[in-house]
Amino acid sequence: MTDENKPDEVREPTPLLIEKEMKESYLTYALSVIHSRALPDVRDGLKPSQRRILVAMHDLNLGPRSKHRKCAKICGDTSGNYHPHGESVVYPTLVRMGQDFNSRYVLVDKQGNFGSNRPDNPAAMRYTEARLSQASMHMLEDIDKETVDFARNYDDSRDEPLVLPGRFPNLLCNGSSGIAVGMATSLPPHNLGEVGAALEALLEEPDISGEKLLQLCPGPDFPTGGTIMGRSGIAQAYLTGRGLITVRAKYHIEEKAKRRSLVFTEIPYQVTVAAIVESIVEAVKNGKIETISDVNNETNARTGMRLVVELKKSVDDETVTLNQLFKFTPLQTTFSIINLALDRGQPKTMTFKELLEAYRDHRVDVITRRTRYLLRKAEERKHILEGLRIALANIDEVVEIIKSSRSVDDARERLMSRFELSEIQARHVLDMRLARLTSLEIEKLEAEYNELLEEIRGYEAMLADVRLIHDVIRTQTQEMVSQYGDARRTTIDEEEIGRSIDIEALIEEERMAVTVSHQGYIKRVALENYRSQGRGGKGIIAGDIKDEDFLERLFIASTKDYLLFFTNQGRAYWRKVYQLPEMNRAARGRALVNIIPLAEDERVQEILCVDVFDDRYLLFATEQGYVKKTVLAAYSRPRENGIRAVQLDEGDRLIGVRLLRDHQSVVLGTAAGQAIHFDETEARPMGRVARGVRGIRLKGKDVVVSLAVADEGMSILTVCKNGYGKRTALEEYRQQGRGGSGIINIKTSERNGPVVAVLAVETNDEVMLTTTGGMVVRSPVSGISEIGRATQGVRFIKLSDGDEVASCARVPSEDEDDGDEVAAPDTDTGSPAAPESSED
Repeated sequence: MTDENKPDEVREPTPLLIEKEMKESYLTYALSVIHSRALPDVRDGLKPSQRRILVAMHDLNLGPRSKHRKCAKICGDTSGNYHPHGESVVYPTLVRMGQDFNSRYVLVDKQGNFGSNRPDNPAAMRYTEARLSQASMHMLEDIDKETVDFARNYDDSRDEPLVLPGRFPNLLCNGSSGIAVGMATSLPPHNLGEVGAALEALLEEPDISGEKLLQLCPGPDFPTGGTIMGRSGIAQAYLTGRGLITVRAKYHIEEKAKRRSLVFTEIPYQVTVAAIVESIVEAVKNGKIETISDVNNETNARTGMRLVVELKKSVDDETVTLNQLFKFTPLQTTFSIINLALDRGQPKTMTFKELLEAYRDHRVDVITRRTRYLLRKAEERKHILEGLRIALANIDEVVEIIKSSRSVDDARERLMSRFELSEIQARHVLDMRLARLTSLEIEKLEAEYNELLEEIRGYEAMLADVRLIHDVIRTQTQEMVSQYGDARRTTIDEEEIGRSIDIEALIEEERMAVTVSHQGYIKRVALENYRSQGRGGKGIIAGDIKDEDFLERLFIASTKDYLLFFTNQGRAYWRKVYQLPEMNRAARGRALVNIIPLAEDERVQEILCVDVFDDRYLLFATEQGYVKKTVLAAYSRPRENGIRAVQLDEGDRLIGVRLLRDHQSVVLGTAAGQAIHFDETEARPMGRVARGVRGIRLKGKDVVVSLAVADEGMSILTVCKNGYGKRTALEEYRQQGRGGSGIINIKTSERNGPVVAVLAVETNDEVMLTTTGGMVVRSPVSGISEIGRATQGVRFIKLSDGDEVASCARVPSEDEDDGDEVAAPDTDTGSPAAPESSED
């Protein structure tokens, strides 16, 4: 055997300490996971895999205006050019960046089935398509202007950015999550508008406290909505970088076929509907929840999130069921905030302010580098234009030199020597076309040169003053907010978890029509369900009214208003609008005795809506003509069984209550068509249980049917039982002292019938009339012409045979400003009919 064919000498194995080898290998692995897989960079908020996908899509020119491309192509390019871990690893990352239930602001504009949180798996990558979203384009903006550092890719075939310019604050707005070795990150998403406001405040005041930033950005804003319970966990996370918050699902109550249902329309972040349904079924099966009869997942692409939990017929109060659902199912979850990110390559737990500062500093660096790049390019162009200007100023000599030169190199050398031009300038002079010699082209060249000088001065000023860079950041942020900023989705409940359920925080504020029937059935319906009609309209069905019942009361209120129920027996009860059953327009409602504990023959006569109990006054009026003025704060703490609101004489009853402002006019209207007008100061303040003083002196069997309070310029609208009425200017009613007999308001002829309601209205208002047959008509006040005081009026509503007007309510205009108070509508119902002529 020759020496060449001899095998290599086998080296003796080197012994290694297993402890040392494991320690070094594990450390290498841990660092690789931390830097290359699990933790986002604080500057652009991206992990390497996410960043490489966006860069690969940028290479394919997949902007928001381009056509979508197959995800298989995107994943293939990403894996082949930047991320050598296989397409099956890249595709889930791509999908997640396009799921609007995972990302607050998607970085990928998807097309096709990208899955859902029901959950549904995405389609295979050969079926789905994608392109960059506008937020991603802002992330990549100016990447070609030397704004970030690049490094060679894994096979040394091209360069890839180590970080993106990141104009869009991705880490703060979309958050991030990941598990590394020995550490984990969980940054929540936020609202772009709130992040922008906090960033502007930081630019304006670098030493701003974390507490002030918390006021501008009050907490996370999850893409799936929900409600955060309490602010203490948010504050702890913002000020320390770590904290726990509790998130609950949002719901509303539906009632159908005498069965109530809890309908959940928003669920906690990163919770699937299937997991919720499974846990509810398990809790019912194990006897933890006994009040649920069925659960249905009605979520779809058209209606969105909708999980219906049907309650048993015997359940009247859903509070216990809600407590059990929040305790035993993922309808309430705890979200752990860990603001851990890579800062200059090192894992760091950061406060909210530090995250903002890192974003600001990165943007300052990017804009500075971009400005230097643009300055260099501008100076290079300026250098060329200066050579062209010299040549044009000596064009004849330049032409002569070129013509007499033996070669291009000779001409270039001679031009450089004669006019002291650089090689680049001389080359551009030789390349100049003859068309540039026209006067118009010369003017364009001079204009370009002057513009360049102005740009250069701007770039130099920006590099010399960081405040100008801050102005650019501020402007860019405002542009992004106006372009795709949106309203907050996640609400924040002030009540900390562990206290009683604050359902109000889960209720959306909405204007409601609250109706009460003659037999005491109450419900609330969204006001938008009643369309506006012209005067004399036929109306629409307002409820499932039985033969022996009819609609008697109609009120307009907000879901979050305090409701003060005043009864005909002079008692007051306290509720909120959202505590009333919300039903569809045709539903009958729920018995009022199940809402408030009414005594026998006691009926609700008035409802006032307020958002604060202060030193304003309430004015009460009784059927026998008495009035009483009492401070509103006296009714702020009614007992469960009610409190005495006004002292009534035997046979008298309360017919109206109004919230007063200073020097308002008071109008009392009677069934026989009389009215008295006096200033509210005529009634002195009294205690809560006082009887009051005489407001109007009645004749015979006449009774007061309405109490109206009016401001200057308002009109008095009078409605009679047979559907006729009129609108008259307040000035037509002369003001007199309290306690008089009043003047004629309307002629209560056989055609009109007795007066049902007297309201104070404005031209921009609308009125809603209800009849004993269950009809409702909503008409603008502007469609009712003002006429004289002592007239018979015109037809307001066309009644069917046997039907009568039961009540009338004022709907204030949308732009009416009532300050801190949500104004109670002027609402009146029919009182016992008085004879058309009365005795002295």
